[in-house]
Amino acid sequence: MAHYKRMIGEKVYLSPISMDDINIFMSWVNDPEIAHTTSFYTSVISLIQEKEMIEELAKNGNTFSIVTNENDKLIGNCGFHRTNEINRTAEVGIVIGEKDHLGKGYGTDALRLLLKFGFENRNYNNISLHVYSFNERAIASYEKVGLKKQGIYREALIRGNNKYDILYMDILASEYFENYMK
Repeated sequence: MAHYKRMIGEKVYLSPISMDDINIFMSWVNDPEIAHTTSFYTSVISLIQEKEMIEELAKNGNTFSIVTNENDKLIGNCGFHRTNEINRTAEVGIVIGEKDHLGKGYGTDALRLLLKFGFENRNYNNISLHVYSFNERAIASYEKVGLKKQGIYREALIRGNNKYDILYMDILASEYFENYMK
């Protein structure tokens, strides 16, 4: 599958999401280790369901494949969800599905690109996300790009006998421009 360099970072570029990659996406959403940090963990996603989701995401132009600069390997996806053009807000989601690329800065680089696109091209004022409290690697990445913790939904996630908080984080356009446009 050919990927297109829509936004280029230091380690990755973001390309429009494509149906050609559906089998790779399927392997991620159905891999318990990868799905553990997502809302898909308690579901078994069928090919039909994944196809419908990817088709919808591809139509709206808000979701991108994360591809490495060095060898054009698809390693994840990210995008805007729950966008509100009137209030200029959006939520972001990001998944690095290739385990050998976790914890190496690929997700941080992709999120920087997504924030740049959101604030500089889409003109959002507030970009937010939620993350499970056990996902310390993701929290560190989000803080590294400038997101701040805004609230906690206490014990809102139960996995087996364990209860976890859901953290809400965001960044404002003014904070982004102050940090990235110096």
